Amino acid sequence: MAVKHSSSDPQQQISVHAQYVKDLSFESPAAPDCFVKTLGQPDVQIGVNVTAKRINETLFEVELILTATAKVKEKILFVTELAYAGLMSATNISDDNIQPLMMTEGPRLLFPFARAIMSDTTRDGGFLPLNLNPIDFIALYRNNVADSEGEHKKESNSPSK
Repeated sequence: MAVKHSSSDPQQQISVHAQYVKDLSFESPAAPDCFVKTLGQPDVQIGVNVTAKRINETLFEVELILTATAKVKEKILFVTELAYAGLMSATNISDDNIQPLMMTEGPRLLFPFARAIMSDTTRDGGFLPLNLNPIDFIALYRNNVADSEGEHKKESNSPSK
């Protein structure tokens, strides 16, 4: 799969060479009670994390980590975690732009597959399928960069011992 990154240079593209589940877990600590008693509408908390690491001169491994925890009051109905990854390369992208590209376009390409796995996992666990909303990976990347820069400023401003 190849995606053109820029309309001004049709040679710029990102290619996905492989996709795979690195880790998948599902727990239902409230079972069987949650299937016998009416507990109410669960509150579902979603976590998203993205990493991209260089494997060699041309390949990157982009990993999309999704977590979902469903609770009713303090009772946990289920917890599911998925680490879904892809091996990707980019052509005609400058070194300055390759990491941001992998951290934004990489997870965007992986997300539909990871979303389906999360949905199937919760359904197979006896619950309604979890339908994750699309994620703005550019905004997520910008927030992480801003948070990282804030941490560096905090560390540089703290008195040394």
